[in-house]
Amino acid sequence: MDSISRRHFLARSSSVALGFAGLSASLARGSTTGLLDALIRSDDSIGFGALIRDPKGILDLPAGFSYSIFSKIGEAMDDGLRVPGKHDAMGAFPFINDDGSIDPDRTIIIRNHEIEDAHKTTGPFKAKGSLNLIDRSKIYDQGYGRPSRGGTSTMIYNTKAQALEQHWLSLAGTERNCAGGITPRNSWLTCEETSTVKGKRFEQDHGFVFEVPATTTPSLAEPKPIKAMGRFMHEACCTDPRTGIVYMTEDRHDGIIYRYVPNDPDDLHAGGKLEALSIADQPSFDTRNWDKQSVQIGQRLAVKWIPLDDIQSPKDDLRYRGFDDGAARFARGEGMWWGNDSAYFAATTGGKGYHGQLWRIIPNDDGLHDLLELFIEPKDPSVLEHADNITFSPWGDIIACEDENKPPHLVGVTMGGQLYRIARNAKSNSEFAGAVFSPDGSTLFVNIQNPGWTLAIVGPWKQ
Repeated sequence: MDSISRRHFLARSSSVALGFAGLSASLARGSTTGLLDALIRSDDSIGFGALIRDPKGILDLPAGFSYSIFSKIGEAMDDGLRVPGKHDAMGAFPFINDDGSIDPDRTIIIRNHEIEDAHKTTGPFKAKGSLNLIDRSKIYDQGYGRPSRGGTSTMIYNTKAQALEQHWLSLAGTERNCAGGITPRNSWLTCEETSTVKGKRFEQDHGFVFEVPATTTPSLAEPKPIKAMGRFMHEACCTDPRTGIVYMTEDRHDGIIYRYVPNDPDDLHAGGKLEALSIADQPSFDTRNWDKQSVQIGQRLAVKWIPLDDIQSPKDDLRYRGFDDGAARFARGEGMWWGNDSAYFAATTGGKGYHGQLWRIIPNDDGLHDLLELFIEPKDPSVLEHADNITFSPWGDIIACEDENKPPHLVGVTMGGQLYRIARNAKSNSEFAGAVFSPDGSTLFVNIQNPGWTLAIVGPWKQ
């Protein structure tokens, strides 16, 4: 088959392959757990084998894999503050010593916390007097009555010992930090998934991107929003390391895709152009495939980038004005990651059944002839349902975190469009979030958002 028809076939039939592979393994062991168990199995030829039920009822993994839980919600951190809840997207970075050498055993992890004002979950300042432990000028929004409780925390994890060594709050006073992206500067761009404006509750506008450096000692980042990257319900982003261009998603059912072309790739605060993705010769194109299959799996569309104005968008209408000017519309753009010389992203509710899509932006060296490809669009929720955060594995596959599935899984996606299961949340229906590998490739870190746990998964990963 050609690549387009093969992907289309795989998107429709891989759930059957998964089911029969698992059913055979189940029957061979004399299992009586039924068809549901069979349908959670992985195809051994492309994945890591069948998922085995965890006796602790937390995380089902293939044979040879294990997990540990660390940095739980409410625990005391090294700065005296509490681990905030709503663990979300993460970035992992090498531990660079003072002399510039890299410590091969240690990984720096920066973790988002998707806490908004209405949430009752634990925030970093829960302990009495904790606000006195930090420099209050490093809190972006001190609010009227209490500061915003979102932001990021940073962890030092020893992959050789498989143990947490330190954790602390690294960005304070922001709202609903959902996803983000790593940069070539050893930093994390954390995005506010909100469009709240200052008023009775808040002293500052929200809906911005902030940069958090991957530091090795406890410290708070300067809470300075990168306003030239626009104000909207930011979700995730990724940076083209060759150009410094930052691609961004927007978590709205009628959202658009953005890119920020900085004047100085090493200083995003130095200004730049904010643009929206448009399909060349097809202005205001709807990519969601809800009513009809407007885009076929594997189809590539020529891209045109259109400039945006009034990007602070006090009326939260940037996506509407962009669409009216010709930008393409997407179904809840969420996770995004750079890999294979492309920007891959999830549209969580795209497709006729609202099960989700994975897209690929392929930049051209001239910056003028980029392409957009519908990478996969599963027809069966038992294969992949509502892909949210994504990352790339050391062996070149995408790892997708499911949101809203019952139960959610970590799903591997090959560059050929094949899908396989890596893990299942055996504890609850809470989403997986923040999947990311340590720089040495030994450990996959991931969050279970509620109750608020970070897990380290080790095993015979493909290197």
